[in-house]
Amino acid sequence: MLNLVSRMSGIASRTQSFVGLVEGTKAKICDTRKTTPGHRLIEKYAVRCGGGTTHRIGLCDAVLIKDNHIAGLSDAQLGAKLEQAATRAREGDGDLWFVQVEVDRLSQLGRVLALPIGLIDMVLLDNMDCDLLTKAVKMRDDSRSSMLLEASGGVTIETVIEIARTGIDRISIGGLTHQAVSLDIGLDTLA
Repeated sequence: MLNLVSRMSGIASRTQSFVGLVEGTKAKICDTRKTTPGHRLIEKYAVRCGGGTTHRIGLCDAVLIKDNHIAGLSDAQLGAKLEQAATRAREGDGDLWFVQVEVDRLSQLGRVLALPIGLIDMVLLDNMDCDLLTKAVKMRDDSRSSMLLEASGGVTIETVIEIARTGIDRISIGGLTHQAVSLDIGLDTLA
């Protein structure tokens, strides 16, 4: 039990470090699917204890249309395919937290922003540098869309504040869990 408490404390502390760095921006720090098998719920709880946000628990509560789902589609085909997939997801049973699309080019973001309002809740901007993230935020704002924009990919303690300053809404960081170092916690008793 002590090892588990030490590990979760390390995750919460690492999360708090990222949260503290982006304070004063609108960016929220989010976890990812990258959790230890069998420890997903407790690791996501540790992220929340550190001030972070749960991205999603699993495939059952949100839809993420990943870049490999749309690979091979031209930008012209993308809009129709996304509209079809998101509509189908929203017609399903259960409580759907959100529908998100992962893009790696601004032209793809343009197609997503042109979709009917309310179909896509978030766009994951995968491995974009800060210049592209800034342009993506401007595109979203100019379109008057309420879609949230989430930066992801290679986020570190050294880069998170620059990413947050682009105006992005969310920053997802796999390293909150898979790079956390357990805190040294002991249990001493008096005999």
